[in-house]
Amino acid sequence: MELPECPVCLQVYNSDDTVPRVLACGHSACEACLKQLPLRFSNTIRCPACTQLVKYPEFQGPSALPKNIDLLSFIDSQNPKNTNPSQSCNQTRILLTQSSADAPKSREFLPRLLWSQEFYSDWKDWILPVDSVSVVERGEGLLHCCALQGKIESSSLASESTRYCFPGENQLVSLVRVGNSSVPDSAFKLSYKARVMEALNRLKESERTELGLILRASLRQRRVCKVYGLWMNSEDGSVYLVCEKFNGDFTKRLSWLMNGDVGDNSDELTGLGRLNLEANGKLTAFAMVGTELCEALMGLHSEGLVSGCLAFSCFSVDDFGRIFVDINEILVMGRRVRRYISEAFRTKGDDCETEALLANLSDIQSFVSLELLFELLNYERITAETGNSGYSIGYGSDIWSLACILVRLLVGDRSTEELFKGFYIISLKVSDENSGGYLSVYEGWMEKVSSELETCLGSKFSSLQQVLCRCLNFDPANRPHATEIWRCIRELLINPHNDTVASLDATFVHKNMVHCFIVGDMCHLHKETDKVQENQNRDGLQSDGSSGADVDQVGDGKVGRDLINGLCVGSLNSINLQAHLDCITKLAVGGGFLFSSSYDKTVNVWNLQDFSHLQSLKGHEHRVMDIVFVDSNEPLCISADNGGGIFVWSIGISVDQKPLRTWYEPKDWRYSGIHSLAIFETEQLYTGSGDKSIKAWSLQDYSLTCTMTGHKSIVSSLEVYDGVLYSGSWDGTIRLWSLNDHSPLAVLGDDMQGNVNPVLSLSVGRDLLVASYENGCVKMWRDDVIMRSSQIHSGAILSLAMDGKWIFMGGWDKIIDVQELSGDDLQIDIRSLGSITCDSVPTALLFWQGKLFVGFAGGVIKVYIMNYD
Repeated sequence: MELPECPVCLQVYNSDDTVPRVLACGHSACEACLKQLPLRFSNTIRCPACTQLVKYPEFQGPSALPKNIDLLSFIDSQNPKNTNPSQSCNQTRILLTQSSADAPKSREFLPRLLWSQEFYSDWKDWILPVDSVSVVERGEGLLHCCALQGKIESSSLASESTRYCFPGENQLVSLVRVGNSSVPDSAFKLSYKARVMEALNRLKESERTELGLILRASLRQRRVCKVYGLWMNSEDGSVYLVCEKFNGDFTKRLSWLMNGDVGDNSDELTGLGRLNLEANGKLTAFAMVGTELCEALMGLHSEGLVSGCLAFSCFSVDDFGRIFVDINEILVMGRRVRRYISEAFRTKGDDCETEALLANLSDIQSFVSLELLFELLNYERITAETGNSGYSIGYGSDIWSLACILVRLLVGDRSTEELFKGFYIISLKVSDENSGGYLSVYEGWMEKVSSELETCLGSKFSSLQQVLCRCLNFDPANRPHATEIWRCIRELLINPHNDTVASLDATFVHKNMVHCFIVGDMCHLHKETDKVQENQNRDGLQSDGSSGADVDQVGDGKVGRDLINGLCVGSLNSINLQAHLDCITKLAVGGGFLFSSSYDKTVNVWNLQDFSHLQSLKGHEHRVMDIVFVDSNEPLCISADNGGGIFVWSIGISVDQKPLRTWYEPKDWRYSGIHSLAIFETEQLYTGSGDKSIKAWSLQDYSLTCTMTGHKSIVSSLEVYDGVLYSGSWDGTIRLWSLNDHSPLAVLGDDMQGNVNPVLSLSVGRDLLVASYENGCVKMWRDDVIMRSSQIHSGAILSLAMDGKWIFMGGWDKIIDVQELSGDDLQIDIRSLGSITCDSVPTALLFWQGKLFVGFAGGVIKVYIMNYD
């Protein structure tokens, strides 16, 4: 026979170290365990056996509780030799914590296949608020091949992003489209942040990886333009990468610096002529620009990132003359290059036509190395027969492009254009699978470049000529690093023997970790669509406007899934239930029925199988304010009105149209009647009244057992959970009462004069209490400690429903907002997932078995169901 043991530490009771103490509820626990149980409320402890809240001598401790003498006597009589277990109870003691097993597993509002909590945590801080950025100037042509110009609208709103502190308002930014939100045409509209998350989730893993690399480089490198985050245009769903943009035109500034006299403010110079380094100021100008370009490129390379192809547009200069790598412009340039190359070699024309198309690269001042050209052609499956150059794209590809930029600065625009006509010939040779010898043609082109540099630089700067020629080597492995070019250019200004900085070596990421943007997925040629939508034919559920519901399509097998598991992948439809003539006040479910109360003084009963209207329960002489269902041996529905009337209806096989019992609570003429109801199992009924009190009624004989006072205004909402009665009032406070003896436990909220916001609705689940207020605010408490206060709606939040981690809120603004809870024991995070725009004010909410029931001020009840193809 097993001997009685402590329900906490599971040790057999004895009179030495496991002394049983009797609680007020009649259960026992050992004295040592009772000392370690948490005191959630003053002078109150939760029984580890029945979980009821019972009085506890806080100052005297458990020793003041009586011993269970009968239990000790029984143990002694059964096994007197085994009253002292060898293992100490202190070593095996298990502290009692509030169990979460009593709550069913929360349904997922969005399916796991969309995004996980980890995915959300990784990206949420990079999402910029909807009104933090505005588009100032739209680009021409294909949107994926241009960078839009925008500006910061509200730096205060942008403070939600924890990655960067935004600059002041009206600061310029550049925007490049990186994704698109595709939302089904449904009554449920995803929130702004959820739409951005949906767009990110639709990206390929490689695309998200590239975005992560860009964001990381922006955080760590000072010579890379800052990326503020991701912003979505709510009109078309396009998601943009927002990057800082400096004032002024970089090309114009460069032209003025290289061609103009020092101190000249002329804006007429827009082209580059042949540079004479012997001229006064020209040497310094070139050295400044060259070293800045190298340093900016070194910052990009130190993160293992390679552009693959560089142009003047890839760089930006600030007001202090420092040059930065512009990631957005790199993406735009890469998309243009891929587009031009694809069109050039897919054109079925002569070499002149192909050469003309390749000249577009000169228009955007891009310099494409041969190994990159091979890679892009193979990607387009144009040179499948010829294979590739045998060289991979890496740091050397950027060095080749950088050298071309420096050559252009030295020899000027016109000479560079002539030089690259020869390079286009090499491109034509590559495109012809029957032709070879492009290497010899390339060497001939190299000789021309070397000759131009020699003419420009002379013998005095031969070292620079040699380095630039090495940068243009056909084999990328023989090209120098950016640091070597940087040292060579610095020698134009500083004696190498005195330049200690130039002896420092730059650190590069391992070769296997190199990522090239131009051959990545972010530069892939996407289809030009402002918004991609998956239009599917879905069967809708429409009301016929009659009393009851149109349920012709409910049983066709297309609406059997959970509403919450598919709001973003299906079509949200609604069934209209019409029988009431005035505002819906409360909804309740039980016994296979849906009950609804209304200002029209009736309670309507609906069949949950086909949503047909069964009957109206009449008898109230005042507005019915609340209803509850009692799941007892004889199922009951209890309704209460603002005249103080309480009606009990029998719910059996058929609903009786006459009340089983009717009574009225005492009512002072100065106050309204009952405003809220709550039920505790099948024992107690609680009523919250306009006279500021809460009354407890026995469901055995319907007698008044207790009156609880303390509120200073109407008791608007009641909830029962885990042995505690929660009452919300118009006085702005929430009071907690023990269901064991109806004693007060705690007061939450602020009832200071002049700072009163009426509590309109309560919802309790697990260890979380959520309250909505008249000012549109929602507050949350955990273990009676306020965790969060958020302004959700602009007006009053009249109705509230919580299911697991999902919260539904109906506001005066005719919007049902859907929020998701996340976080840990230290903080609670609430995020808006979407909303449902309504024609009337939602005054009652109920979520049950994947369906959202909404009662409106106009008297209509809508059942929202997710429909699937």
